[in-house]
Amino acid sequence: MPDYAIEMLEITKAFPGVVANDGVTLKVFNNEVHAILGENGAGKSTLMSILFGLYDADSGSIRVRGREVRIRDPNQATELGIGMVHQHFKLVHNYTVTENIILGKEPRTKTGDMDLKSAEKRVAELSARYGLDVDPKAKVETISVGMQQRVEILKILYRNAEILIFDEPTAVLRPQEIDELMQIFKRLKAEGKTIILITHKLREIKEAAERCTILRRGRCVGTVDVQTCSEEEMAEMMVGRSVKFKTDKTPARPGKTVLELKNLYVRKSKGLYAVQNLSLNVRSGEILGIAGVDGNGQSELVAAIAGMLPVEKGSILLSGKDITKLSIHDRIASGIGHVPEDRQRYGIVPDFRLDENLVLKSYASPAFSRNGGILNMAAIADYGRKLIQGYDIRAGQGPATKVGSMSGGNQQKVIIAREIELSPELLLVAQPTRGLDVGAIETIHSRLIAERDKGRAVLLVSFELDEILNLCDRIAAISKGEIVGIVDAEDAKERDIGAMMAGFRSKAAEEREAG
Repeated sequence: MPDYAIEMLEITKAFPGVVANDGVTLKVFNNEVHAILGENGAGKSTLMSILFGLYDADSGSIRVRGREVRIRDPNQATELGIGMVHQHFKLVHNYTVTENIILGKEPRTKTGDMDLKSAEKRVAELSARYGLDVDPKAKVETISVGMQQRVEILKILYRNAEILIFDEPTAVLRPQEIDELMQIFKRLKAEGKTIILITHKLREIKEAAERCTILRRGRCVGTVDVQTCSEEEMAEMMVGRSVKFKTDKTPARPGKTVLELKNLYVRKSKGLYAVQNLSLNVRSGEILGIAGVDGNGQSELVAAIAGMLPVEKGSILLSGKDITKLSIHDRIASGIGHVPEDRQRYGIVPDFRLDENLVLKSYASPAFSRNGGILNMAAIADYGRKLIQGYDIRAGQGPATKVGSMSGGNQQKVIIAREIELSPELLLVAQPTRGLDVGAIETIHSRLIAERDKGRAVLLVSFELDEILNLCDRIAAISKGEIVGIVDAEDAKERDIGAMMAGFRSKAAEEREAG
């Protein structure tokens, strides 16, 4: 009889308007890395939330190490040796690493006082044992996103977790941090841990996992051996059709300059320059990609163009008009669409309906309001239904669905739909496919190409070099807030772009500066 760490048998869970899990069975061997793959909204996170005690299944049963259990809350899951690292970290930013790790499980001295020193010692020991390299005394607000994730891992290891659930663990990590996480998985497995990995990234499944259970629209469509099943086969099982990994596109036909940046300087929150002496132009009918390692000024650059950060020096021109000092509202009216990097914080209003989120920038137009500002909710709902269908947005209650209840991928589709339908001259797109499945990526990529072909100017920022190479017509490499080289995509070599991302200037850039 197989030695299972986890058996979830015929699990069903429904929410208003949608069956998230429909008789799903998942069996995970002891000491394996088991991936769960599925489209956005396929029910992956719901299934793991049931295992961790955040939701109660409507029907079905759970066995942990062969014993049937009822997991009513996370504390009970913790007692059973189950820990979960959530996609959106649950850390107190003004606490230290140790204070976050021990929260709710604080060791005490004989007098009843919190024993912070012994806790810091144990955290240091755990960090060294698993090669996590985390400073126990550092404030969480001062460390990188990758380090914050390590804190979350230490938090569950401190509670003696033997079964570790990771929900989209690489969604916010840089490529180097992803490589480091893969090594951490190997060390955890070598220590006898069982890992359940929820991810959309087929390459990571190939690298990290031994078996993969695939969900589609709430149902299990099979469990495969990762080494013998190709990425293409897994993608087709997930989506229910063949998926193109490379976007079809015709050569660009660039026209007039739409966006012109002249000697731009933008400061970080701590006063240093995030962007310095940056000049760039984007033309109609082209996608220009910004390639760079996270933290080199990309976020601040997009924020400055969108009006979310002030420009210290330099200017921003939109179709020849200086918009450097314009408000966000006026920039939208001037023809800027913006898909923000942080969709939760800047892209949606979670408590609003789906259709309300779709008209956040256009609700005052005659199409959606009348008689001096009274909203036409019927027209807004009709508009919502149209875009739900046109952009394949999965929403259990249609236009009335609370956006905060939807998967991250479907939230992203809402933002993409809203911004594209504004028909902007310039489309600013930051990390458009972060955390999305291959089917959703294919949809969004084809949409961006379609906008290019309509004559839009598209400025794309992505940490995924494959995405940059696949979509863009020109590629600008950024390092320490400066553009160090611009190349035509058809002539671009991955190694050369990587070198420019590391700060080595292109010959063309050097010649321009010399001239």
